[in-house]
Amino acid sequence: MHDDRSLVEARLKRVLEERIRPALYPESVPLTAGIWTAPDEPVPVAEGIAAPRTPIAAGDRWGAPWGTSWLTVSGTVPAEWAGRTVEALIDLGFDANMPGFQCEGLVYRPDGSPVKGLNPRNQWVRIASPAAGGEQVLLHVEAASNPVIMDYHPFVPTELGERATAGSEPQYRLVRLDLAVLDLTVHELVLDLEVLGELMAELPVEGARRWDILRAIERALDALDLQDVNSTAAAARSELAGVLAVPAEPSAHRLSAVGHAHIDSAWLWPLRETVRKVARTTANMTALLEDEPDFVYTMSQAQQFAWIKEHRPEVYARVKKAVAEGRFVPAGGMWVESDTNMPGSEAMARQFVHGKRFFLDEFGIENEEAWLPDTFGFAAGLPQIIKAAGSKWLLTQKISWSQVNKFPHHTFLWEGLDGTRIFTHFPPIDTYNCSMLGRELAHAVRNFKDKGRASHSIAPTGWGDGGGGTTREMVGKAARLRDLEGSPRVRWERPAEFFAKAEAEYPAPPVWVGELYLELHRATLTSQARTKQGNRRSEHLLREAELWAATAAVRAGFPYPHAELDRIWKTVLLHQFHDILPGSSIAWVHREAEATYAAVAAELTGIIEAALAALAGEGSTELVFNAAPHTRTGVPAGAGAAVPAGAGCSVTAREDGGFRLANGLLTVEVDGRGLVVSAVEDATGREAVAPGAAANLLQLHPDFPNMWDAWDVDQFYRNTGTDLTGLDTLELAADSPGAVAVRVTRSFGSSSVVQTLTLTAGSGRLDLDTEVDWHETEKFLKAAFPLDLHTERYASETQYGHLYRPTHTNTSWEAAKFEACNHRFVHLAEPDWGVAVVTASTYGHDVTRTVRPEDHGTTTTVRVSLLRAPRFPDPHTDQGTHHFHHALVPGATVADAVREGYRINLPERRAVGSAEGVAPLVTVDQDAVVLSAVKLADDGSGDVVVRLYEAHGARARARLSAGFPLTGAQYCDLLERPTGPADPDASTIELHLRPFELVTLRLTR
Repeated sequence: MHDDRSLVEARLKRVLEERIRPALYPESVPLTAGIWTAPDEPVPVAEGIAAPRTPIAAGDRWGAPWGTSWLTVSGTVPAEWAGRTVEALIDLGFDANMPGFQCEGLVYRPDGSPVKGLNPRNQWVRIASPAAGGEQVLLHVEAASNPVIMDYHPFVPTELGERATAGSEPQYRLVRLDLAVLDLTVHELVLDLEVLGELMAELPVEGARRWDILRAIERALDALDLQDVNSTAAAARSELAGVLAVPAEPSAHRLSAVGHAHIDSAWLWPLRETVRKVARTTANMTALLEDEPDFVYTMSQAQQFAWIKEHRPEVYARVKKAVAEGRFVPAGGMWVESDTNMPGSEAMARQFVHGKRFFLDEFGIENEEAWLPDTFGFAAGLPQIIKAAGSKWLLTQKISWSQVNKFPHHTFLWEGLDGTRIFTHFPPIDTYNCSMLGRELAHAVRNFKDKGRASHSIAPTGWGDGGGGTTREMVGKAARLRDLEGSPRVRWERPAEFFAKAEAEYPAPPVWVGELYLELHRATLTSQARTKQGNRRSEHLLREAELWAATAAVRAGFPYPHAELDRIWKTVLLHQFHDILPGSSIAWVHREAEATYAAVAAELTGIIEAALAALAGEGSTELVFNAAPHTRTGVPAGAGAAVPAGAGCSVTAREDGGFRLANGLLTVEVDGRGLVVSAVEDATGREAVAPGAAANLLQLHPDFPNMWDAWDVDQFYRNTGTDLTGLDTLELAADSPGAVAVRVTRSFGSSSVVQTLTLTAGSGRLDLDTEVDWHETEKFLKAAFPLDLHTERYASETQYGHLYRPTHTNTSWEAAKFEACNHRFVHLAEPDWGVAVVTASTYGHDVTRTVRPEDHGTTTTVRVSLLRAPRFPDPHTDQGTHHFHHALVPGATVADAVREGYRINLPERRAVGSAEGVAPLVTVDQDAVVLSAVKLADDGSGDVVVRLYEAHGARARARLSAGFPLTGAQYCDLLERPTGPADPDASTIELHLRPFELVTLRLTR
């Protein structure tokens, strides 16, 4: 037989596109329409419906960037359409290839109740099926003219990402406003042909199944009258029935389809628009659930449920009903799908606390899975947090984006830094926006790495990123793929159903130890410095506010601000979303974030000051309060005391115009260029700075990645760089027994920097304060610390501990980690001596090693990432003034690094009063055991909740003592639910902790 395969396939493509799909709506009549544009931000539904309209018709332009227009469409169903399915077709000017990334709408009835959302893949509104004829149609559409930020040529700088610079030019042109008859037979024929054509394209040419399908399609096309598709569609379908009825092979892969719309809580749109995106999508999904009995939809991010509850209660009522029926599934148990690299220990825990508690309170549902399909890598501390929250599974897809190394598993146990293991699944379909295409399903089968041991994988199905969700077409295709030869078996299932089956099938999967590093999007550790600093500062202010408010509540009857702290935590958690904290959103998002963080800081500072005033009482004695988890200058952790100022610093001039700073612990040499050329620990005489090198050296690199500007830094940026050694001024900034300091001023490009290097009495660290007036574009600024250390690994702080990374690049896995995350410190050491670099606000860094030709010694260089200047999606990223605080700690052990990391982030506070001192609520007699949180219980009982962890990476025995009478003490999970007794009869609790173990205790007063 001659091979006519290509001929038939080309015929199918053209006939589908030019004849069958256009026959979906064989008859239509125009709707009458009027429009009103809100003058500023979105208005309440009642106001939008009641506003006056001006006429508008298909072909007219509408919608300034970020505007809201209210359309009213009206018409009458023709009498001759009786008995047929009638829909309104509303095309706002959609591009079918951009669901979620352009204009959208939410349709309302005249009474203001929502109907469904409109988007490029969902332009219809069901009017009647069957129609009686003569029905009056009146619908209102809240249409958002969101501009296209990332167009077909992506990453082009645009001013559209900020309302003030976006202009007023209409963005869209109305395409269609019609009433139309939907031919259900043609609709089904389209799905038949799409499923079979897409399946056929993935089958081997040598196999009989591909040819069986080809011939069936050929017969169906022969049966179709191209001049009368509607009358002959049923005959065409009958020719396809046989090949659609052939069941799948017994060994066929099992694919759990999960209806989904991965909605970024902010990204190329502001937070206020996400509120409406969620409403549109959930309105669609609840409607689809009513029409499709097998369909199951899942949505993560408790914040998004809370938004609907607050802003669209009618939609929320539908959601709650569908949740109660088990069809609409809350997933993940987190407040938002956050970044997991940069959030601090408590913040990462509170993502689960607030997320799971919301789902429990609202729906009575407890999630056992963490759902993070799009997060940019996963910190090694996360498994323990997931388990401590009462969950046991994790799903993500993003690691498939790694540029260099292919991850070796799809289903595995992920072991965190404390030894906790979490059953983890990476969907082999490699997308969280599956649309049931044949090539997607075939890729999942071919790509699945666990063949022979497992046969289940998951497919999050629906348009995402900007929302939209699952379509009726996807559901129709899934129905055909339920049991079809050549395809995986597709079932709509809840995430928990998938995980239970997968875990039962694969009881001993392989183990991956340590962080799940994404070999992409590394620059998100640096972009939008103000957002990152706001997050870090908010986390530590929340720690202080809880600590001092709880102490004041127990000691002085201070009213603990439960509601305020709950609200502030949720605000901070929202801004840890994986496109806000990473700095990859439009200018609007980051401008609002900066203002929000300022408001959060002001409110938390007020709470802290009020609590300290209550503790200090009336009087004139100055008390120093120490919120850090270790004793500092004589003040115990979590306590207040009167402390005299330290003494003992000196400064002398160097011949080259520089200075020598000393305090009896450190001797630091700053040369005539303003660079640190020596930092000696006096007790050992050990030099930290590598011979011939200079520390605190600012280095500037070109930074123009191949794509994903705000997200990526490509390794070739290192090929070119400039050491910023030019000096404007070098002067003594402070000279007293308590502290000595040197101020250095430099200019470069269009920018300038002022650095103050300070040595304080009694401190073993050199503090480095940097103020940059930044006006560069597509540049990367780093601060280098070349250290005289030979080590194959270094420690970076992460949630509830630290992890080790190599300093070498023996393998491609190691070489790919050329930019990594730390929290408050990195620590490098030889067996008997080490150095720490601590930070108050930065996260990105790199570590490299070289061998010096002069003495063959090793120089290990830590470089702290300070600023970038990408132009997409915010063309003015990080322009302006920035402040950074770092410190160099020669002679540091890991314990010193932990302690100094907390100290630099939790400065002492002072209050004036009559108290001689304020004792801590709880104390721990072992520095390795760090108090992460001291607070009152969330349930308002007055119990004191203490969270602590082992911070040094070793086993620890410690005694926790309560500074108040107890009636009981219990171990509990992150949600403060008891998991076991401690010692109900004693105020001292004996703790035996494994390395990095996290413990939460509930102490009943």
